[in-house]
Amino acid sequence: MLRVHNFLNLIEHTNIKTWGIFEMGSLGAGDYEYKPVPNWAKLPPDLILGDVAGIAVDDRDRVYLFNRGEHPIVVLSQSGEVISTWGEGVFSNPHGASIGPDQCIYLTDNFDHTVRKFSLDGKLLLKIGIAGESSGFMSGKPFCKCTHSAVSPTGDIFVSDGYQNACIHKFDPNGKLLMSWGTSGTGPKEFNLPHNICCDSDGWIYVADRENSRIQIFDTNGRFESQINNMHRPSGLAITPGTCPDCIVGELASYLEVNQNFPNIGPFVSVFDQQGNALSRLDAGLGAGLEPGQFLSPHSIAYDSLGDLYVGDVVDADWDAVMRNKPKPLQPRRFQKLQKISQK
Repeated sequence: MLRVHNFLNLIEHTNIKTWGIFEMGSLGAGDYEYKPVPNWAKLPPDLILGDVAGIAVDDRDRVYLFNRGEHPIVVLSQSGEVISTWGEGVFSNPHGASIGPDQCIYLTDNFDHTVRKFSLDGKLLLKIGIAGESSGFMSGKPFCKCTHSAVSPTGDIFVSDGYQNACIHKFDPNGKLLMSWGTSGTGPKEFNLPHNICCDSDGWIYVADRENSRIQIFDTNGRFESQINNMHRPSGLAITPGTCPDCIVGELASYLEVNQNFPNIGPFVSVFDQQGNALSRLDAGLGAGLEPGQFLSPHSIAYDSLGDLYVGDVVDADWDAVMRNKPKPLQPRRFQKLQKISQK
């Protein structure tokens, strides 16, 4: 199928509105209108989550929380019941999670410089990278604080490498490096913290180029195709199913004093189409926070078969930068479910 991306349309200024609460408790607009589901996860008192840095959903709509607590993987049913936990003692700093077409889960550890592939019940199948060994600052080689991974329909593995590198690496299904692209900068195929990555059903790659405030789009061989602008510090990223998907973006607040309290720049979740049009914004209009429908640092986003969203906030990591002198709750909310409102 021919795919057409009009770059001029993508870089034109988009008139982004602030979509707030349309009905009592609802967020967003159009095909992307949601209502928060407080206390959806039925966690026992002794299961304390850390920051939910990664979220993934399998083909049975089971939800996998990759978090920085004592139990790094918490598996929940679609109704929020705990199914299992695993991964204890394996990870240094959970950062990104994705489930590939093979129904295996790929977990990225940015402190450990590794990507690990597991079966959904926690059996280690593949490790890419040497645990605890960095490739070096801006080396262009895997990995130096890698951030996320995605799997193509053919099984190739793409990794964004991220905090002290500025590139994307492509591996075959067995973990053999095929190619890398990218360098530090602001132009096409350049990155300023590639923080998240997704792959669509055609094998096209979507990269949340966080500090360049854009999504870059590539073909499966790393050729730059287009970009989506008019967003602020994209952190979490998910795409809708099928060809030419919409992008669901977790936008961060500013961490700078000069514009920390400016409105309309995050934190919230926005939805963009391939032409860069803003389709919806999930924003209660209350600023940063942890109440239902609010966000603090939307670091991870997953999308299930019903169109419901799961959004993880990194609270411990970003509280001081976002909330400054406000006291942090003893047991803050780490993620939330947003249920899609069916269109009439």
